[in-house]
Amino acid sequence: MSRYPSIGELVLARPLPEGALEAFSARPARTLEEYQQAMAIRAAVYMAEQDCPYDEEYDGNDFTATHMVVYAGARPIGTIRVRWFAGFAKVERTSILPAFRGTPALKVLLAETFEIIARKGYRMALAQIQARLWPTWSRVFRCRLVTGRQGFAFSGYEYAEMEIPVPRHPETLSVRADPLQVIRPEGAWDEPGVLDKSAGRPTDGAQAA
Repeated sequence: MSRYPSIGELVLARPLPEGALEAFSARPARTLEEYQQAMAIRAAVYMAEQDCPYDEEYDGNDFTATHMVVYAGARPIGTIRVRWFAGFAKVERTSILPAFRGTPALKVLLAETFEIIARKGYRMALAQIQARLWPTWSRVFRCRLVTGRQGFAFSGYEYAEMEIPVPRHPETLSVRADPLQVIRPEGAWDEPGVLDKSAGRPTDGAQAA
């Protein structure tokens, strides 16, 4: 991930505290182990703390989403899920282990997540938040509460919709981006990947791509 998520940080109401990126790092889950880390954190937060039923927490959307994990050193301590729609990204399942709440870990996780959202060209993110937590989230993001729509509830909570405008990224990945760039691992688009290394091998021009 980026050393300094300058675009992603712009969605936050306040800049990252000094030293936050030295203490915490966040990246997409790219391996089975990292995916399992995200699932374990959610089990600890939602199932253990909030008594969320298993089939409500693991809702059938996890294999179609991007999962970000935030680390304190090598220890996974938080996660967020992003699902992708035409015109907007939906951020959900934000969770931080109790011992790390109140630290910059959440802001680092959000800044790195929105760096990826912006890099992909999205200009709007949607979050469904527990209605009672709007005052808290409004101090975290530069965001707005969606009004004029009927309220909704699930899993025993009243919810509201929050829109988060995303600044335009100066290096948005487009359909005309470098072919090797767009097949690199998620979030690591500026680093040569394994297929970059294979590009020097002899090719069979008659073989179909």
